[in-house]
Order: sequence, then structure tokens, then C-alpha cells
Amino acid sequence: MRAKNLLKVVIPMALAIAVVTACGAKSGGNESSTTVKSADVTTSSASEESNTSTASNSSSNTSSSSAVSTASFPITMKHAYGETVINAKPERVVTLDWNNADAVLALGIVPVGTARANWGPVTDKGLLPWTEAKFKELGTDNPNVFNDLEGYDYEAVAAAKPDIIVAPYSGMDEKAYKRLSEIAPTLPFKETAWKTTWREQTVEAAEAVEAAEALGLKSEGEKLVADTEAFIKESLAKYPNLANKSVAICYINASDLSNFSVYRTADPRGAYLTDLGFTFPEKVEAQAKDKNAFYVQISSELAVDALSDTDIIITYGDDKTVAALQKDAIFSKIPAVKEGRVVVLDSNGNLAAACNPSVLSIKAELVNYLEAINAVVK
Repeated sequence: MRAKNLLKVVIPMALAIAVVTACGAKSGGNESSTTVKSADVTTSSASEESNTSTASNSSSNTSSSSAVSTASFPITMKHAYGETVINAKPERVVTLDWNNADAVLALGIVPVGTARANWGPVTDKGLLPWTEAKFKELGTDNPNVFNDLEGYDYEAVAAAKPDIIVAPYSGMDEKAYKRLSEIAPTLPFKETAWKTTWREQTVEAAEAVEAAEALGLKSEGEKLVADTEAFIKESLAKYPNLANKSVAICYINASDLSNFSVYRTADPRGAYLTDLGFTFPEKVEAQAKDKNAFYVQISSELAVDALSDTDIIITYGDDKTVAALQKDAIFSKIPAVKEGRVVVLDSNGNLAAACNPSVLSIKAELVNYLEAINAVVK
């Protein structure tokens, strides 16, 4: 119960529910294969573009078009609950849960409906700043944002008339998956709830909406990933003193220091730090009894030993967090706390959301993240 309450504070509300259901969703879903109704849109024919060609070229293009159309659809995508068959190229895309809109928008596709953000600096339109900015860049000033903070709004999703529902990073349970699949082909997580990385999220979104893998072409998602990795590398080059530092991203409740949690590299937040060249503290990892869990909860009695080899601590909190830790009889003995090597992510600030990254948030906030970490390095 303590872990469940913790996650309700730390991550978007839906994520807290997903923690409880993730393992069951994975183990129960692979036994069934679900073929859902297809999108109504068909792929365009390459022969339509060859009207001015010679007879031989026209014949060649028609043949090529037929091959592409046959190769691209239908496509089958495997996931935790079986398989989803997409019979035609989707034109109306709905995204649900955290960050999935970012992956689709980065592909140049405007979702006809998307989930409301519920963590970090949520704008008046119910989105994170970088998400709203991308909508505007693509010509949509008033996107269709669902009122789904308490759970999926099935009526609103259906009203958007989607050809596909994309949620590879989610905590969608099997019951919700089946209900959404009655509306349109639905893509949930591949294996385990809330463990999809920003790379996987981007590539899977591209495969779903562009059929890149089936076409035998280099996925646009993979190109986005490569471009983002290049941006990360370029940004990191400006902070050589951060190389190989051990970093723990935590949830530490300054009003209750009886225990705390550290997000492991199985969680996208921990994995992101390894992307940035940081190492995960070995003594924290040694505390993980469940090697499949995305976080490890540690009692305060073990805090000093667990974090003794941690160069930098990152935690959600406010302007009182560091002072509270430094006054505490136990936490004050942790070297990183004693020396002020603690980065506090304001729960309403950009970095509180961007530390759980997407292909858009990385471009928007990586430099600020690195600056915040660099500021505490002694």
C-alpha cells in the first residue's frame, strides 16, 4: 500500500494504477490473440503519380505500387495482450497515456484526440508545453484533449472516430484494451506496463501509423531516434565533468523520511540517466529484491549505506526538500546530501515531467536538465 501511495504522488495518476497491474497484464495477455477491426483508409497507389511516364515506366510503377500496397498492409503488431491487425494505413490517430502524443507528433502526424497531461507544467489546453508547441507547429491550435484524468473516456475516444489507438507507453489493462479495441485497432505496451523507453515508444508509434517495418524501409521512428541520440551526444559534450558520475533518481518525501524509493534502469527515468552517461549506484541495485521491478523501496535505516556511493541524488520535491534532508539525523550522513549534491525537481516544473522523456521533451529540456545536474557537482 505504501508503494501504491508513493507512485500516485510521483508519476501521473494513471501510472500509479499501472504499478499494481503491470505484472498481471504481462502474464495474462499472451495467451490470447485479438484481431480488431481494421482502419477504413487504404494506401495510395504509386501508379497515380506516373501518368506522364512512358508505357514501360507506367507498367513498372504500377507493379511497384502493387508490391508496396501488398507488403504494407495488413500488418500485425504483437503486444502484451496478443496481436493487433491493422488492415489499412491509419489516417485518424488517437493517443492515450503519457508521452504517446509526442511520438506521433514528432512523426508529423496530428492526433485527432489525445490524453490530458496530469503531471508537471500542464498548460491551459491540458498538455505539456513541448506537446502543445508541436501541435501548433503542425497547424493545430486547439487539439482534442480528452478529460481522462480518472480513466479512459471511451465515449470521447469513440467520438474522435480513430483508425488506430496508440499507447505503447501505458498501464492499459486487458479489460481496457478489449473495450478500446471495439472502437479501433489498439496498440498497448509490448511486454510490461510503464517500461517502454522513449526509443521504443517512438519506433513502435512509427510502425503502427506508417507501417515502416512492413514496407521494408528504414523506419521514420528509427531516424527520429538516431537524430535525438545525436542531439544527446552533442549536448553531453558540453559537460565533460558529468561523465561516469553515479546518479540516483528518487522519490523522497521530506515530510516522511521513514523510507524512500529509487527508480531503477528498468524505469524510463533511470534508463534516461544511463543515456546521459551516468551510472546506476551499485549499492542501490543490491537492494532490489525483485529484479523486474522498476523501482526499489529502501527503509531510512539503510539510506546511508545504499546511497553512500551515489555522486548525485535527483528527487521530486520543493525548495524545502534539501534543508529537510540535511536536518535529518540519518539522511544528513549521506555524502551527497551533506555536500549539497541534490537536484530537486519541482513537481510543477518542466523537469519533473521531462525527466520521464519523450522524443519531444528531450529536445526541449535536456540542456536544462544537464544544467541542473551540473550545478550541484562539486
